[in-house]
Amino acid sequence: MDMQTVTLSRIVEKLVPELVPFLTERELQLNIVLRDGLSVLEPEDAIEIVHHSIYEVQKAVLLH
Repeated sequence: MDMQTVTLSRIVEKLVPELVPFLTERELQLNIVLRDGLSVLEPEDAIEIVHHSIYEVQKAVLLH
């Protein structure tokens, strides 16, 4: 499968919708590049992507 770019909201809504209320709009709108596409992701993968995304947003906030 080819790489696919999707928003974090699409990943979360599909695999772990219970996390949506805990994420900011900025986090939900992040573009995520998936090496093997959305169809092969598991909920554990989605949680790992969410953790990393939150970290990246927070890191950017601290740098400004």
